[in-house]
Amino acid sequence: MRARRRTLVGLAFASALIGCASPPPPPPKPVVVGPPTDTVRIPLTDLLARTYYGNTGGIYPGGINQPPADHDSAARARRNSIKPLDVNGDESPFGKYVLLSIGMSNATQEWCSQSSGPPCAPWTFMGKAAADPSVNHYTMVIVNGAADAQDAPEWRSPTSPSYDRIKVARLAPLGLSENQVQAAWVKLDDPKPSVSLPADSADANALLTNLGLVLRALRVRYPNLRIVFLSSRIYGGYGTTDLNPEPYAYEGGFSVKWAIESQINEMRGLPGNPRAGTLNYTKKSAPLILWGPYMWADGATPRSDGLAWERADFEEDGTHPSQSGETKVGERLLDFFKNSPYSRCWFVVNGYCL
Repeated sequence: MRARRRTLVGLAFASALIGCASPPPPPPKPVVVGPPTDTVRIPLTDLLARTYYGNTGGIYPGGINQPPADHDSAARARRNSIKPLDVNGDESPFGKYVLLSIGMSNATQEWCSQSSGPPCAPWTFMGKAAADPSVNHYTMVIVNGAADAQDAPEWRSPTSPSYDRIKVARLAPLGLSENQVQAAWVKLDDPKPSVSLPADSADANALLTNLGLVLRALRVRYPNLRIVFLSSRIYGGYGTTDLNPEPYAYEGGFSVKWAIESQINEMRGLPGNPRAGTLNYTKKSAPLILWGPYMWADGATPRSDGLAWERADFEEDGTHPSQSGETKVGERLLDFFKNSPYSRCWFVVNGYCL
């Protein structure tokens, strides 16, 4: 009897302990993992030290938007060497220097006209420059060499018909020669890209190779070419064709960045990017290269300087700029050449460069 009583007491005590015990903790909530931050397409000028698939932003090395001191110094020296030349390439007080565009359909529409030839639409870069009294119309001649369907592969060889077309149809009618081309704006892409970063076979890597070939070809065709300003495409997210949609329009900006970075490294005695090939300007392998205006923005989302691309800025195909899109680029180009420390002293009347 006493044993049974002890058992009942023990059970009651155990029950009391169970009733007072803390409830088990709830199971942990599942962790929702979003895409890695470096898969988001952010304008290079805003990306800066952050990355896209491990590639640092900024348009120049180190996640910044200005050339490093050594490249800046070399660019200023070449800027200062732009002088009026005669058709033989000899300095002359009666000579001219040419600012030439090289590129595809978007480039010709933004620089001058859809047809490539004159007259240039008044809202394009050349149209705006022609109407601006502050632009040097005395010793400088602006020429459009860009044309429809002239993507990067069409410019890779110095024997390409694209260069012959410029010589015969663009320079000669103005009494100019290839010897007088001393500055160029280049905007190119590869047609119908299909492989994106981070793949080793990404079209951004292929475009880098093509840019290297184009820059060396330019140096052959234009022996007095001092500086080339490179730009990448505008936004491609409205495109309804396979010509150059996103992410390829965005990733082409890295191709330009890598080409410039490769030249900077090579001139420092460091290994250049093997995809770009040699871009040594002291050995006259290529001209010195700098960024022109960087014009990519993520659609209607304004970037830090306010640039945005609305659907109305594009033609029906969503790829080629409409008049409003051409106007945006034309304004940016004119502002760039009038104010850049690498161009204003030869682009603007009584311009100065420190």
